[in-house]
Amino acid sequence: MLPDILFTISQLNWNSIIDILLVTLIFYWMLVLVQGTKAVQLLRGLLFLVVLAITSTSIFDLTAFSWLMRNSLPALLVAIPVIFQPELRRALERLGRTGYLFTRNHPSQLEATLQTVAAAAQRLSLQGHGALIVLERETGLQEYIETGVMVDGLVSKELLLTIFYVNTALHDGAVIIRNNRLVAASCLLPLSRADTDTDFGTRHRAALGLTESTDAIVVVVSEETGIISVSHNGRMIRNLDEMRLFKILTAFYRSQLTQAVPQWVKLMQKLPWSHKPADDES
Repeated sequence: MLPDILFTISQLNWNSIIDILLVTLIFYWMLVLVQGTKAVQLLRGLLFLVVLAITSTSIFDLTAFSWLMRNSLPALLVAIPVIFQPELRRALERLGRTGYLFTRNHPSQLEATLQTVAAAAQRLSLQGHGALIVLERETGLQEYIETGVMVDGLVSKELLLTIFYVNTALHDGAVIIRNNRLVAASCLLPLSRADTDTDFGTRHRAALGLTESTDAIVVVVSEETGIISVSHNGRMIRNLDEMRLFKILTAFYRSQLTQAVPQWVKLMQKLPWSHKPADDES
């Protein structure tokens, strides 16, 4: 066994090393993409079936089972894009967004936006006004922005309170915030198809529906109960106040708030060889 390993290592060249690194980066990128999503369970089940099939065919002489596995591979390759459609869509949108790798984050502006959203949600809750506030992240929401009315204004508590006042024309629908600006109001969102709590109204189902297919964060204020909720990745956290909502939002944006460096620098810093031991302090 050991001689075989040493022989394999001796045959490595620069092309082989680059080839291995590229494959490793692709698999790492795919794992990061599905981390924290429902696709993790599907991926575990798929890997289990593959390992079981390889182990069974290598240990036992199963002619019919081996034939079935070989002929099922094309169908599996077709099924993978269907099963992981939301994750693949998110990956392609991430690659397609201009300047994603070279944009800089502005922690102070982002933190101010999150504070404004939390404060506005608390005030709306006390006033008994419903609200649906969407924070766009890496997945573009242009198709939903186009269903609403363009605003393109600075995010402020007064603006949010005015939009969601019951007698205004834009209160029915969602507002979408992009790059610390309120882009559009009265936007239509997709409703969740999953079985939801019977207490969930249209706003909550819309929040779940959007976060099931994108990486957006949606803040919901119930008009009937005044309960503040936040939805992310198809899940919802309820019964929040201003402080708890702000803490949850900052947790979602922790990487953007900690340092204002270009995205490509962050990606390079994640590579194994980029980590160097810190110098001893004298």
